[in-house]
Amino acid sequence: MLRLLKLHFPKSEIYWWLDSQLSPLLENDPDLHAVVPFHRRRWSSPFYWNEMVRSIFDLRRKEFDLVIDLQGLARSGAFAWLANGDFTIGVADPREGAPGFYDVAVARPSIHTHAVDWYLSVVKTLGVPVHHNFTWLPPRPMIQGIVEMMASRASRWIAINPGARWFNKRWPAEYFAELIQRLASQNPGANFAILGGKDDEALGRIISKAEPERSLDLTGKTSLPETIEWLRRCDFVVTNDTGPMHIAAALGKPVVALFGPTDPRRTGPYGQVEQSLRIPLPCSPCLKDACHYEKPMECLRAITPSFVALQIQHRMKAVAAYSR
Repeated sequence: MLRLLKLHFPKSEIYWWLDSQLSPLLENDPDLHAVVPFHRRRWSSPFYWNEMVRSIFDLRRKEFDLVIDLQGLARSGAFAWLANGDFTIGVADPREGAPGFYDVAVARPSIHTHAVDWYLSVVKTLGVPVHHNFTWLPPRPMIQGIVEMMASRASRWIAINPGARWFNKRWPAEYFAELIQRLASQNPGANFAILGGKDDEALGRIISKAEPERSLDLTGKTSLPETIEWLRRCDFVVTNDTGPMHIAAALGKPVVALFGPTDPRRTGPYGQVEQSLRIPLPCSPCLKDACHYEKPMECLRAITPSFVALQIQHRMKAVAAYSR
């Protein structure tokens, strides 16, 4: 959406209101005038509300012509309204009443419409042409150089992304470990880059032990920009439903995504939703962050490593045939 807005309004100054923990994703972005950090954790304490108020007044002084909210939460809707722009538009997500803060709320075309296509409906409502003649995530040459030095021991890398914010979105770590053993035997030239944050370090240790000579455990060791460049460097990505999955899809990397409580039609890897693996159960997708099924986590545990390995091999062959 940022790319399309800047292409259509080249003289515009675009600001992005973003959780401070994610700000490195957009540092020095060529289409952004500035990132406005939102300190989500800190501002939950009354001791820091004065800081939040100052941020709101800073936003208002910028006298925005247009304010866009794509998150559709009460928090984001309220801040969009408090920014006091000339026109406020957002997604018509009824969960927390955010549409009440907008001048125009754009409805999801259907219950299964992908989130990206819903956001693009907002662009269309603004009269901005929708196309894909741009680079979603421009490379960062300095960071690419660092990644290339670390990756030079092998020409072919498969990214493994075992984390997720919801515990019940995580395919079991022992399944990932068995998967890379199978992939290693089937792909002699492949190495494995295990990605994730500090909260995923225990998962990284379990998985890397399965193939220690061919695994690089990067959990808790890379910044967000470095994670992007590692995904760009890898030839294939195996992932849970989480942020790096969307980055891999934006980079055009072949993805196999493992889904349990969420619906890939709505939030799967954009452009590759059909490469999402899930097991139909009466309770799935529940869209809840805790499992209450009689067999806990069965929606993910029923997806076996042997089945995933087979699907990856099929995908690899298809990608290889297409690229010839």
